[in-house]
Amino acid sequence: MKTMEILKEDGQARAGRLITGHGVVDTPVFMPVGTQGIVKAMTHGQLEELGVQMILSNAYHLYLRPGDELIGKMGGLHRFSGWNGAILTDSGGYQIFSLGVLREIKEDGVLFQSHIDGSRHFLTPEKMIMVQENIGADIAMCLDECVSYPSSFEYTRDSVELTTRWARRCLAARSSERQKLFGIIQGGFYPDLRLRSAGDILALDFDGFAIGGLSVGEPKSLMWDMVDTVIGMMPADKPRYMMGIGMPEDLMEGVRRGIDMFDCIIPTRLARNGTMFTWEGRMNLKNARYTDDEGPIDGTCSCYTCRTFSRAYLRHLLVSHELTSFYLNTIHNVHFYMELMRKIRHAITTGTFDEYYRSFKTLYEGGESDDRCSVCNG
Repeated sequence: MKTMEILKEDGQARAGRLITGHGVVDTPVFMPVGTQGIVKAMTHGQLEELGVQMILSNAYHLYLRPGDELIGKMGGLHRFSGWNGAILTDSGGYQIFSLGVLREIKEDGVLFQSHIDGSRHFLTPEKMIMVQENIGADIAMCLDECVSYPSSFEYTRDSVELTTRWARRCLAARSSERQKLFGIIQGGFYPDLRLRSAGDILALDFDGFAIGGLSVGEPKSLMWDMVDTVIGMMPADKPRYMMGIGMPEDLMEGVRRGIDMFDCIIPTRLARNGTMFTWEGRMNLKNARYTDDEGPIDGTCSCYTCRTFSRAYLRHLLVSHELTSFYLNTIHNVHFYMELMRKIRHAITTGTFDEYYRSFKTLYEGGESDDRCSVCNG
């Protein structure tokens, strides 16, 4: 069964349909991050109303708590959590990068020390496939190693070779083709190692392919150089996923290069900190100028938050540390992202993506916040 149908191409940009066990997902797609099986400050019903078709959850975190065996016993994460849309699970490669002293990488797998209770866990590629099958994700990711920036050529080369060996083991360990499995291209920031990793991973029979190990502190120009290095090698008939990328301007750049899937904690994390996305750039609700501002976050936005509340009230909730602030701000940011992806898909299908790309950049440039999408997977 095909995983991807391409409906329209406009330059390198593609609009299509991602076929999953829990429905068809329109692409390009942005997946809000629900690490624990829920997007922070949201209900599943609200996500559905906002047009979210797919979320990302984290197999490593769910393995630790409440446990993948419990989730499997409860009928899988969809039934356990009540989410009816598609789910992709990240296998733990980002945790290899982010947990630092709490993990030790070996040939057979990774020895983790739980950040919850200090217990030790040895997770192998085979184990993480079993965990993701227990969770019941529609799309599972291979266990890989995401290297830091900068890393030496020698270390990155060894990491590429390890990631390829783990990828082969993941493929051999899968027990059902109902769950799609994606391979991950690594290679750090060395073009020849990126090409080597792409050649190795693309030669394997995965259902889709991801570009990993980006947005880990490198300059944006270098990040896009790495994408440009391998994107032309990626098969046209399978999904292309750029992991952990989430600033609106980066989504536009990724789509322009032919990427189909994105995820990031940025819209929800920044919402909880008061950074709001508008069509004229980002705005920071903490700014004193909004103390008595009666206008909505964005006068063109139709979300519940913008239809109902003023900037002044939302700022009051934020600085008063009211929990409702998380909910209302997240509604707006997730709505913005879903609307952005809808407009992108419309532009591709009507053959006007380049025009929309230019108009978006012209309108969006500026804003008040200097937040960066650095290390934004998780």
